[in-house]
Amino acid sequence: MNAHSTEVRQEALALLRNGTKGADVARRLSIPRGTVSYWLHKDRSKRGECPGAHNPSCHRCDGAALDEHAYAYLLGLYLGDGHISHPSAHRAPSLMITLDDAWPGIQDEAEAALRRVFPQNATCRVRRTGCHNIKVYSKHLVCCFPQHGPGRKHERGTVLEPWQQKIVDAHPWQLVRGLVHSDGCRLTNWTTRVVGGERKRYEYPRYWFTNVSDDIRRIYTDTLDALGVVWTHCTRAGKPYNISVARRASVALMDAHVGPKC
Repeated sequence: MNAHSTEVRQEALALLRNGTKGADVARRLSIPRGTVSYWLHKDRSKRGECPGAHNPSCHRCDGAALDEHAYAYLLGLYLGDGHISHPSAHRAPSLMITLDDAWPGIQDEAEAALRRVFPQNATCRVRRTGCHNIKVYSKHLVCCFPQHGPGRKHERGTVLEPWQQKIVDAHPWQLVRGLVHSDGCRLTNWTTRVVGGERKRYEYPRYWFTNVSDDIRRIYTDTLDALGVVWTHCTRAGKPYNISVARRASVALMDAHVGPKC
């Protein structure tokens, strides 16, 4: 019997209509999975059961509810390691946040934030060498992240819109966490001092944030100022891209609300 005969097609459709999964039908009848999906689509279309166009709501376009707590964190991740692209072959743009595999907890938190901010859109993870791209597709991405534009973020102006600043003002630690989780770290620094004629080594914790964009660093430091966190601007190898938090009280604040990566 030919695998694509009318009899096999009818048997496949009968199984699908009874709730058998497409992958199971393909294995049982030795039919390519794509063929089974095509038959199911044509059958649903003939019976008028095809779903309508996917049209998720948007905070800015439709006034839909927005999880502002999750958005503030996601905004920090986007400003640090996020990128929006729209290949011509895709119907909607995608937001991709690249995160190191050394921090699986941050990858989990990033995907959870995507799901809360875009509850009507599916998320996915794409494996790359040493990292994963956490992704979501939505036609409203540019609405939510108007900082998107041609070229790299540090080569164009990056200024928060008033509605974004209002969210950041309400959830400042979430923005800081997102920025540190993407472009920052908590490390142990050390120095030496002469005490009683003897040189001793002292270690102390420090939060470090590095970003090439002057605007993104300013967003970070303005938020730290509002939180009462003392920071210093550090230049290394002639590059003024680093923000340090090392004062004991300020590190304690960061530990309480950000903490080490995990």
